[in-house]
Amino acid sequence: MPVTSVVKDPETLSLTVHAEFPVKVSRLWEAYLDARQIEKFWGPVEYPATFTRHDATPGGRSNYHMTSPEGEEFHGYWEWNEVVDQKFFEVTDGFANTDGTPNADLPTTRTVFSFDPTPEGTKLTITANFDSVEELEQIVKMGMIDGTRSAMSQIEQVLIDLRNYAQTFSTDAQILSDTKVRISRLVRGTRDQVWRAHHEVQLMKRWMLGPDGWSMTECVTAQDVGDTYRYWWEPQSEEIGQGFGFTGAVLESLPQSYERTTEQMIDTDYPATVNEATFTATIAGTLLSVVVTYPDIQTRDMVLATGMIDGMEASYARLESLL
Repeated sequence: MPVTSVVKDPETLSLTVHAEFPVKVSRLWEAYLDARQIEKFWGPVEYPATFTRHDATPGGRSNYHMTSPEGEEFHGYWEWNEVVDQKFFEVTDGFANTDGTPNADLPTTRTVFSFDPTPEGTKLTITANFDSVEELEQIVKMGMIDGTRSAMSQIEQVLIDLRNYAQTFSTDAQILSDTKVRISRLVRGTRDQVWRAHHEVQLMKRWMLGPDGWSMTECVTAQDVGDTYRYWWEPQSEEIGQGFGFTGAVLESLPQSYERTTEQMIDTDYPATVNEATFTATIAGTLLSVVVTYPDIQTRDMVLATGMIDGMEASYARLESLL
């Protein structure tokens, strides 16, 4: 069992969990910063978690929900306050309503995750700080201690099972719900490089081309909230298809970390999607995660059946050759 102790301290209004793991700090750190990995152990065994946003940077946010055996969802969020690479991060941890807004009826905590190397691996200390004794007792009565023990019982196996998965340099799509799909790619490049590659016209025209045989003939980028973008591609031969393009607007932006945009296929009546891109620095490069929200399950399946993922992988492989 990774958890070595749980200390409830009414005097300091804190609840502290100590745990030890037989892996390097870097491995455990990345398990917490990668949405694909943390959702494998953040919830108790019977209440698996799904993260729909997880941008681990000051000013960033994480949105997640846990699903009960009966299918009921319990939502939560993090607001990222401070991050010191492979040392600690601090978040404001709260409960949320189904629409993602904070649930003011339940406590929020200032929670610090500290990672310390040991001769055997890593010591993880999680300290939740409360505003009152009443809030501390309320969370304990809700089962936080048992839930944390249950969640952490899964981490060791996750660290083993996902070691290769976490370092896979290929585009992967995961269905999160009837309307949401997360597309992930670990790109060999710095976060600054990968961010610029998605916002600088000349770079985009060199790599964002999909399979061989296409060229980007129009590229109008959007840099700030409210800006609109427009991309258009033409085939080098009519035998491989007809020209197509996308347009949309920036809804939210946290430079080099997170961007939420709309996307609409030009000259079609296909419904628009909302795309949330997160850029996370890792030892091996930059983890790019894009959560796409479709209007319905039919549109989701129709788009996935077009070979979109293969086209994206061809583009990312081209980007890596440039970086």
